[in-house]
Amino acid sequence: MHHSKLSQKIGILGGGQLGKMLCQAGSILGLDISILEKDTTFPAASVCTSFVCGDITDYDDVVQFGMKMDVITIEIENVNTDALEALEQMGKKVYPPSAALKIIKDKGKQKIFYEGSEIPSSDFTLYKSREEILSDVVKGTLNIPFVQKSRTEGYDGKGVQVVRSSDDLDFLIEGATLVEDMVEIESEIAVIVARNPSGDMKAFPVVEMQFHPVANLVEFLFCPSSLSNIKQLEAEKLALEITEKLDIVGLLAVEMFVSKDGAILINEVAPRPHNSGHHTIEACSTSQYEMHLRAILDLPLGSTELIIPAVMINLLGEPDYQGKVVYQNIENCLSIDGVYPHLYGKKETKPYRKMGHVTIVDKNLDIAIEKARIVQKTLKVIS
Repeated sequence: MHHSKLSQKIGILGGGQLGKMLCQAGSILGLDISILEKDTTFPAASVCTSFVCGDITDYDDVVQFGMKMDVITIEIENVNTDALEALEQMGKKVYPPSAALKIIKDKGKQKIFYEGSEIPSSDFTLYKSREEILSDVVKGTLNIPFVQKSRTEGYDGKGVQVVRSSDDLDFLIEGATLVEDMVEIESEIAVIVARNPSGDMKAFPVVEMQFHPVANLVEFLFCPSSLSNIKQLEAEKLALEITEKLDIVGLLAVEMFVSKDGAILINEVAPRPHNSGHHTIEACSTSQYEMHLRAILDLPLGSTELIIPAVMINLLGEPDYQGKVVYQNIENCLSIDGVYPHLYGKKETKPYRKMGHVTIVDKNLDIAIEKARIVQKTLKVIS
């Protein structure tokens, strides 16, 4: 029986770094993994069992690809969900299910889902256009400060506009957006949950984030978090609850705010491996990537135990460089104990583009954080 589970053909929509790391984890279990993506310059192309050129947002490309697979999964939300639904109707296993993906892909629907499921999240209003927002500000029914988010296709800080003063109104995003109250935040945390079709669930330990002020991207994240055990359990419980209510199979990364008054609020979720779980490769008994594959194949989920404290930093393209990538001072970093660079193999660097990540592990979290700061100052992505 177990042999047949491992011999299923897995198709992943998307060929970015998350797809690459899923293929790397799958290779250890001898899994047959195909990638659908535009072209072979994408990171996953060099490590998958087979690569199919196509557009993950195109109905026909996704259906044609999926028909040849036993199990279909994703590494990015922006895929053709109608095609996934058609594949489900053909009896294919699609994880996460298209119904969950349709909710998650639209940040407005996500908020409505939290409201309906009585899951704590900041107050929000949905808007069709910039003009509607401006008119509410003038009327006084919408107060500054607030956060505006694109309903679809925002990622890595793109599609988010923080309005701190009336000057920021010039930069409002066009189109359908959601506006949220600005929460007084103590910290930002994430919990990644794995769930298989049999309904088994496991949560990874809470990760805490620190943000880069300009790029609106996470500067680094660390685990264990600084939260009390009670708060960590509360966050975990909330993440498990959402995973079950959305009927997720695979991974669900749940990003949360801890407000100044100690409330835990859901920010947003992602039904796939996530930036806040990169450290699990070196720091946990089972990596998030292996966990996602175990879950979609309905295999037993491994242990999520944190073996050693870890800090993860994203390697972003330096602000003034675009072109063929050069990793400056990589050797200095490799000479430090407990430093593990992951270079995604993207051929070209662009300002703030994610080019890789570095995980730093140490039995003492403070020492790991010190080393992370050294790596951050030393390792530069230029052209």
